Amino acid sequence: MQAHTPTPAKTPTLNVLRIDASARRDGSVTRRLADGLVHELGRRVDGLSIVHRDLAQGLPFVDAGWVAANLTDPAQRHDEQRRALAFSDALVEEVRAADVLVIATPVYNFGVPAALKAWIDQIARARLTFRYTEHGPEGLLTGRKAYVLVATGGTAVGGGMDFATPWLRFVLGFLGITDVEVIAADRGMTRGEDARLAAEEQLVRLLDRQWPTMAEAA
Repeated sequence: MQAHTPTPAKTPTLNVLRIDASARRDGSVTRRLADGLVHELGRRVDGLSIVHRDLAQGLPFVDAGWVAANLTDPAQRHDEQRRALAFSDALVEEVRAADVLVIATPVYNFGVPAALKAWIDQIARARLTFRYTEHGPEGLLTGRKAYVLVATGGTAVGGGMDFATPWLRFVLGFLGITDVEVIAADRGMTRGEDARLAAEEQLVRLLDRQWPTMAEAA
C-alpha cells in the first residue's frame, strides 16, 4: 500500500480591506506600496479576498444630520436617519468583514489627508465599532491586523513632527485594532527612491516572518 503524503497546510482565505488615501493615482508611493503588499500576500495566502476603498473618489463628511441619526437609538431611527447612516453602515461592514486592513496614506502637512479622517469619522460608531463601559471605551474590532503604509516628503515618521502615525495607531487601538505595523517611505524629498525601496524591503521582511510563502511552509 502506497504511503499517504500529507497535503501541505495552506493559509486559509484572508479577507483584506485596502484603503487608499492619496489624492494622487499616478506616481503615488503609498499606492505602489499597497500594490506590493497585496501582491506579496497573494503569494502567501490561498484564497485572498480583497475589498478596495479608494478615498480619492471622495467621501462625505459627518454633518449635523449624521450626528443626530447616530445618537438616536437604532430602534427609534426614522427613514431619513437610516438613509443618513447608510453609507457609514456599509463602511463599517467592510471593516467588520476584514481580517487585515491595509491603510496606504501620505502625510499632508504633518497629518493624515482629510479623506482618511473622514473615513475614520464614518466608521467610529458607538455600539458598532466601540462601546462605552463603566471602565471606559472598549473597541469592538479586535482580532484584526492593520498595515499602515506611509509616505512623506520631509517628515521623519516617528519623529517629533509626525502627528499622523501616532494618531492612526491610537484611533485604530480605540476601535480594538492593536496589532498595527507601520511601514514608512519617509523623507522622500531628500532620500529619493531609497525611501520607497527601504519600505518595500521592510514590507517583505515583515511578511516573511508573519506569512511565510506556501512553498516555504511546506
